[in-house]
Amino acid sequence: MNNLRISLVQGDTRWHDPAGNRDYYGHLIAPLHGTTDLIVLPETFTSGFSNDAISQAESMDGPTVAWLREQSRKLNAAITGSVQIRTDESVFNRLFFATPDGALKHYDKRHLFRYAKEHERYAAGRDRLTVEWKGWRICPLVCYDLRFPVYSRNRYDVERKGGLDYDLLIYVANWPSARAYPWKTLLRARAIENLCFVAGLNRVGTDGNGLHYAGDSAVIDFLGHPLSESTDEELVTTTTLPAAELLAHRERFPAMLDGDAFTLA
Repeated sequence: MNNLRISLVQGDTRWHDPAGNRDYYGHLIAPLHGTTDLIVLPETFTSGFSNDAISQAESMDGPTVAWLREQSRKLNAAITGSVQIRTDESVFNRLFFATPDGALKHYDKRHLFRYAKEHERYAAGRDRLTVEWKGWRICPLVCYDLRFPVYSRNRYDVERKGGLDYDLLIYVANWPSARAYPWKTLLRARAIENLCFVAGLNRVGTDGNGLHYAGDSAVIDFLGHPLSESTDEELVTTTTLPAAELLAHRERFPAMLDGDAFTLA
């Protein structure tokens, strides 16, 4: 387990413009070639957070999945972010994790944002995803999932290599500025309670519904301290996560040994 370089791409997502957003985010991430291991894009980065964008939902054979794979290969880095995907069953707010070897894993947002009636248009996912990349175990989640600590819980299993479920927890989001304080507070709580690094990537700008987003993207260490923080502007930041410091903290403060064993349903 070596240090991991993670790049947060805090952009102003274009409203209902998948092709325009692929071009926009492609331009922002192009300079990252050779300088990062993992690139994080916002929730619904091809459309903005919109129930009406369901009509533009792509299939797994659509242009955005192909674009993610191509960008990962070209930049030689893993890329994650969510888009609307239509399957035979329904439409999901689906997060992808693409790696340069062509592999693609996905997680369907479990907690749909009832306040904005997301649950009336989209289907909820069931299974949490953990991926291994560059020796790190990574759990990527989506926006509203941040409010549900049980689902995010870093469980400990003495029989498993490394013991804990993951080392890095990621949240991709469209989190309006009106609720910025909970966003910043809960990112820190998730890092402290789960003995892990947390990366929260939010968008900026004002969307087609008139909602403003303040960014506030951040990388938080296992003590709740920010390694990087972003203000209300288009910004790409790259932060190095020190593996040795994480492992030393877990050895020094092994709270996971006193955690409650449970299964996620």
